[in-house]
Amino acid sequence: MSTYSLRHDEANCIGCQACEVHCKANKGLGAGPAPCKIISSGLVAVDGLPRIRFVFLPCFHCEEAWCLHACPTGAMQRREADGIVFVEASLCVGCKSCIVACPWGTPQWDPVTRKVVKCDYCMDRLDAGLQPACVTKCVTGCLSFGETTALPDPRRERYARQLLAQPAPAAANGDQP
Repeated sequence: MSTYSLRHDEANCIGCQACEVHCKANKGLGAGPAPCKIISSGLVAVDGLPRIRFVFLPCFHCEEAWCLHACPTGAMQRREADGIVFVEASLCVGCKSCIVACPWGTPQWDPVTRKVVKCDYCMDRLDAGLQPACVTKCVTGCLSFGETTALPDPRRERYARQLLAQPAPAAANGDQP
């Protein structure tokens, strides 16, 4: 499993797809393939008001990566240092086995190169000391990236603040604390 994680705070996501656009720009991809995707979960009620929730789907860099095991040429690889799963384009023959194997639909077909592309946490940027393109260009700051063990979880923090803001329950039967 990768030592890194990409976290998405859906409460702050507006579905602008800036993450997708800048991911594609960083990879030099056209309109077709999308190594990361924003998906609308449809209309839901939040505090009695209608709201659309968005889910961010990058590659999860699975510990037991099905795409990695399905690749017959070794094009799908895992970096030893940090566990990032990536495509070595020079080895990809375009058989699409990895696309079929991934339960998340992460590997994408690039009709221009006739090869597979996928989220690799922008390894080129990481190696240069930068954050992934999707994180740096997120207009609401709802994406965060870092080492899994050190990355804060905004959803848990928000839940803890909500618990602290609630008044303490009244003592039952007139009991005093």
